[in-house]
Amino acid sequence: MAAASSSPSCTFCQIARSSTTTTTLLYTDEKVVALRDINPSAFRHYLVIPVEHIATVKDLQRRTQDYSLVSHMLNVGQTLLSRDAPTSIQYRFGFHQPPFNSVNHLHLHCLALPYVPRWKRLKYSSLGPLGGFIEAQKLLERLKP
Repeated sequence: MAAASSSPSCTFCQIARSSTTTTTLLYTDEKVVALRDINPSAFRHYLVIPVEHIATVKDLQRRTQDYSLVSHMLNVGQTLLSRDAPTSIQYRFGFHQPPFNSVNHLHLHCLALPYVPRWKRLKYSSLGPLGGFIEAQKLLERLKP
């Protein structure tokens, strides 16, 4: 991964490095942390972020290291939602792509639907060649070595 290991001004780096006390972590290990989205778009909306600072999906490459990280992020998100929202009607897992990402630190959106409110589903739509939202499985296909 080409990005720096940590960015002092990055909010997500501060959360991942436990330098903030206001964020409750749902999961943590040496590679990722998971937390509730502060502006949820669904019944349950979690973020899984890598501890290492990686700016966006555009910084990921077709190699084992990046494929393994995204796969692990997805596994953590799936595990959390199956535990916390077992009766949800549908789950969505994916990433916003530049210029549509809100924070320049890679983060997986883990959504247990329905969307709340319903119009928020628009934020999680693919815009084809313009980017938008990319499903985690589609990103994994792109990264598979």
